[in-house]
Amino acid sequence: MPAISEFMGITITMYFDDHPPPHFHARAAEHNAKVRIDVLEVIESDLRRRELRLVLAWAEMHDEELYSNWRRAREGVTLQAIEPLK
Repeated sequence: MPAISEFMGITITMYFDDHPPPHFHARAAEHNAKVRIDVLEVIESDLRRRELRLVLAWAEMHDEELYSNWRRAREGVTLQAIEPLK
């Protein structure tokens, strides 16, 4: 599960063998979220509200890069790092 970005204690990852719909995973300490890329919909989450807002704001700024990484993961190609939220 390669990390593609890290910011403010949150790690963003994608699995190479994950299932559709296109999505990414966010982890902060023992909390996790799964977020759909195409509609920025939270599939499941137990992240704290502030962390989830940060993740969604970051994802909105990097939707094209997230799609690109999703395609790369499907092809088994190395994922590209995405700039963290500042």
